[in-house]
Amino acid sequence: MYKLETLVLIALAGLAAQLVDGGLGMGFGVTSTTMLIMLAGLTPAAASAVVHTAELGTTLASGIAHTRFGNVDWRTAFSIGIPGAIGAFAGSTILVRLSTEAAKPIMSLILALIGLNLVLRFARGLTQRKLDAKPHSRGFLAGLGLFGGFVDATGGGGWGPVTTSTLMSAGRAEPRRIVGTVNTAEFLVTLAATLGFAIGMWEDLVANLAAVLALLAGGVIAAPIAAWVVNRMNPIALGGVVGTLIVFLNLPVVLKFAGVTDGLVFVRIAILVIGGALSVRGVRKARENSRAASEREGVTVVEPQPARLT
Repeated sequence: MYKLETLVLIALAGLAAQLVDGGLGMGFGVTSTTMLIMLAGLTPAAASAVVHTAELGTTLASGIAHTRFGNVDWRTAFSIGIPGAIGAFAGSTILVRLSTEAAKPIMSLILALIGLNLVLRFARGLTQRKLDAKPHSRGFLAGLGLFGGFVDATGGGGWGPVTTSTLMSAGRAEPRRIVGTVNTAEFLVTLAATLGFAIGMWEDLVANLAAVLALLAGGVIAAPIAAWVVNRMNPIALGGVVGTLIVFLNLPVVLKFAGVTDGLVFVRIAILVIGGALSVRGVRKARENSRAASEREGVTVVEPQPARLT
């Protein structure tokens, strides 16, 4: 039985997590799973099951909102979403029976490197999509979705960090379009993961239904707000924030595994300060690049601006 104050905190956690996830394309699962383990004392498997069940509503609301604001590339959404659902179902059925603690440091190292690559990329002010840029192949998107779905289900989160960061690193679409597409595709991933958890641990899901509803309530309220925010954020700043967030969440996990336990608070602060500074540098650099390119004969480059709803 959950206390009222605990349910309120879970709802607030869901609201904050969805604001991050809807705005950056990642963070709901990681944030919510952590809060459920800390506040409600759930096991990692039970927390992941509760989060994914609640995400049935939050991802649907987020997808609708992003569609309304024109942030979704449907070809990419289905190309990563369907394989992602397969990976998520496999991951959820495995997690019910197997602990994945040993894989966390390796996964965190991979994600931290991806995040670092993003921070450095956007610090150079590079976000404009080339007119002749080819779309990703279906094979690449399928592999990315399969891997991202598996990580998401087994880790209680990870769909966004894997897919959003990889697609942003490729630089073939605007950050807001990538965020909206990834959030929309996540509904299929969540549906499959929830099915796997329901088959393996139905009684635990029923016992934690109150936590599911509280998390869902907070997330649904935040979904349209997040979609509105991402549609108006500077794409350079958005990319830098995404990269900084990935490093912030994963580098301390790697350091703990390596035996470094002292000073992790200062490491997190340093990541935020350096990431923020590089993001500001990227915004300035993009403006300089745009002005310089517009001065060249026969070349017209428009600085990327957030799209407005019409």
